[in-house]
Amino acid sequence: MLDPLSALMHRNAGWHGPAMLMYHAVEPGAGSPRWPWAVSLQRFRTQLDLLSAEGWRTPTLQELIAAPEHWASRTVVITFDDGYADNLFAVEELQQRGMRATWFVVSGSIGREPSWPATGRPAGRLLNAAELREMQSAGMEIGSHTVSHVRLTEISEAHRRSELVDSRTEIEGALGNAISSFAYPYGVWDSDCVKAVEQAGYRGACTTRTGWALRDGNPYLLRRLTVFNTDTASSIARKLYLGDNDASWARAWSHFGSRARSRFARKSA
Repeated sequence: MLDPLSALMHRNAGWHGPAMLMYHAVEPGAGSPRWPWAVSLQRFRTQLDLLSAEGWRTPTLQELIAAPEHWASRTVVITFDDGYADNLFAVEELQQRGMRATWFVVSGSIGREPSWPATGRPAGRLLNAAELREMQSAGMEIGSHTVSHVRLTEISEAHRRSELVDSRTEIEGALGNAISSFAYPYGVWDSDCVKAVEQAGYRGACTTRTGWALRDGNPYLLRRLTVFNTDTASSIARKLYLGDNDASWARAWSHFGSRARSRFARKSA
């Protein structure tokens, strides 16, 4: 499954604290989808098989936030943004392995084609209310990604509050229970957005900044590692070791070189 060096690196992955992976779409087949934020179903399977074989636990975001001390090592929260209907392939694969994940859905497009501008994303509709309820019954968490997938930093305070509160209300109405997790559309946020998310009643929010999930010590500024269309099991293994979106070999050698220089400096002091 892994090349020898990636396997060696991965032996030391997961001890810096929980990580989070950010997915969007899962396309049938193998290889690399055209959209950078989509993965093929075959590669998604190999990535899950890696996590399963290496003993990674996969709580929901809600569970991580509720008891972060319980999820200290070899923990990865799997997240999906937007809520594309093709994510049902992912749900099936997760269930087969006893894994869970968290979805951030755009409430204004539930069951319909996305209302925000197209950027090469998957064609077709988002998950509908019945599918979201079934996913929740299967142990998946459903969270919010606003009403209309808008950049929260570019709208008025009143509009921002509406995007946050109305989305939460709509999703709770569809599910029949409260939700508590949020992800900033496009990864865009500022201090006013963070405050608004908390005031809207959410308990945690995900950014797209790279790094270990809890690095900032703020549940409204959680970090994630982005999964791209070119990622393989080996590159995911390296991302989980490095805590970085850049899992290239150049980045890996730079990391090892920095560690070697630090050891030499300590010995010479």
